[in-house]
Amino acid sequence: MAVGTFITIEGGEGAGKTTLITRLTDRIYRETKQKTMTTREPGGIPIAEAIRAVVLDRGNTKMDARTEALLYAAARRQHLAEKVIPALERGEIVICDRFVDSSLAYQGYARGLGIERVWEINRFATEDRMPDLTLYLDVDPEIGLSRIEANGAREVNRLDLENLAFHRRVREGYRIVAGMFPERFVTLDASADPDELEEQAWRYVASQLFPDS
Repeated sequence: MAVGTFITIEGGEGAGKTTLITRLTDRIYRETKQKTMTTREPGGIPIAEAIRAVVLDRGNTKMDARTEALLYAAARRQHLAEKVIPALERGEIVICDRFVDSSLAYQGYARGLGIERVWEINRFATEDRMPDLTLYLDVDPEIGLSRIEANGAREVNRLDLENLAFHRRVREGYRIVAGMFPERFVTLDASADPDELEEQAWRYVASQLFPDS
């Protein structure tokens, strides 16, 4: 059975994940000619996209924090089982916009549910399937939110409506998560020039794809 490579891109709102994923996907093809599948959480498949529509709906401001965490985990399970694992078993490179670390930072820390409690929910959902490499795009929340405001094409979802204090807690949460998984978690400065950020990210991706070079 072929074994692919699972790479996740994490970051707060407006960190530039979408731009970096596009650049890395193009770079991987240029450098390796390997098949790369890009996807996102929550979403990527019809069931998970339906859950995404509920959890990110700007009208659902009354959503309980535990409900939110469970919905993310449910979407994650279906996405993993239906799309990610089959691709990895075909030997593909999978780049996913968000994964478990988002739930740990957002619901576990920023919502105050507890990182360990949310981790247990997601261990059940994922059967301990974790990324080979996680690139976390770290940026000051004020910069990230200003990018969203300036980008009229980007969707404005329920999380974007949270106050600045919430987004600062998300950033703190990611720093804690980085310490939990140092073997796969890499922090990059997302305020850097896009070309520079791509080069930084590529060095880590290349070391994952070509460990003996």
